[in-house]
Amino acid sequence: MRNEQEVNRVVEQYSDMVRRLCMVHLKNHADTEDIFQTVFLKYVLSSVSFENEEHEKAWFIRVTVNACKDLLKSFFRSHTVSLEEVMEQPALLLPDNREVLEAVLSLPVKYREVVYLHYYEDYTAPQISRILGKNVNTIYTLLTRAKQMLRERLGGEGYE
Repeated sequence: MRNEQEVNRVVEQYSDMVRRLCMVHLKNHADTEDIFQTVFLKYVLSSVSFENEEHEKAWFIRVTVNACKDLLKSFFRSHTVSLEEVMEQPALLLPDNREVLEAVLSLPVKYREVVYLHYYEDYTAPQISRILGKNVNTIYTLLTRAKQMLRERLGGEGYE
């Protein structure tokens, strides 16, 4: 494991380059930040000794590019669509479905997560509890409260 001075030096020296490489490959700020952390964590945990500064820079470039490629080809990334992307495709949604989706997106995050995982991704409450690291009964409570909030926002009992 590397000492703090070494880590601070390389973060200062290579952070801009790593972020730029990530943005070129991922075109997404959140993913860029994830890969940025991954790259520097790999550095901290690695025991690679570099011949010179060029070797060190090449290592950072290679690790960054590989991490970006791994993220882009990951199962999760290739088999999901973000809610924001769905909202950008209004022609594909019927007006009633759009209204429901807008209501779901307006929920606080803790409710939106469980509703999305349960109704859009078809996960059960026990599966959601494992994914989110919460008690199963908490998931049931969040789902119940979210349904009540959606009923109020959508105006009635017709949405179950």
